[in-house]
Amino acid sequence: MSLNIREILRTLRTAGSPENVAGMARYGIVTQSAYGASAQAVERLARKIGKDHSLAEKLWQTGNYDARVLACFVEEPARVTAAQMERWVRDFDNWAICDGCCLHLFDRTRFAWPKAVQWSRRKPEFARRAGFTLMAVLAVHDKRADDERFLKLLPLIESGATDERKYVRKAVNWSLRSIGKRNLRLNRAALRTAERIHELDSRAAHWIASDARRELTSAAVRRRLAARERNGNQKSELRARRS
Repeated sequence: MSLNIREILRTLRTAGSPENVAGMARYGIVTQSAYGASAQAVERLARKIGKDHSLAEKLWQTGNYDARVLACFVEEPARVTAAQMERWVRDFDNWAICDGCCLHLFDRTRFAWPKAVQWSRRKPEFARRAGFTLMAVLAVHDKRADDERFLKLLPLIESGATDERKYVRKAVNWSLRSIGKRNLRLNRAALRTAERIHELDSRAAHWIASDARRELTSAAVRRRLAARERNGNQKSELRARRS
């Protein structure tokens, strides 16, 4: 579908409302320009447009929140550059655009792993959140990554646990829980990290550790990981028999 920027912005504006913008603000999604289009409306428009690298950059440059969310959906992950990711992360001004970019675009690029590490050490709140959010998303989406890659992230999570800023500590917690739910080995490693975090002299660290331990030791998570382990062992046995 061929639409120019004006037509796209008009469509987004029509789909939005001041009430939705006010609702966004109540959930901490505060930005200079937003129409308040629903996620469903943005995704429908993205499907009509298809993938378009040039258009994604133009949408991002508008500075409009809805247009930037749309940019994350229409961008082509294979064409995203490291420089582009750095430009976009500097523009993050709320948790939603940060998480949306990481969930729907950045984790699919070839720079996802190095940026997760680099950004977790940054000072700006939403750039640092992006680093830990990428870790959390990669733990769910990157099925081929081995345990060692995630084990190397745990010291970074531990070092970020004393950041008292709301949107950083929540992302640190998210990354620790996501890694700990990947398999039994990583669950044990994440729990050891949570124990060390809990010993830190920080309110943020105590909350992160307590919340992560509560979920990672829950019966539901343990059952799911045990079942995953059994399935993995059965598949390994079948491959061994066939060989």
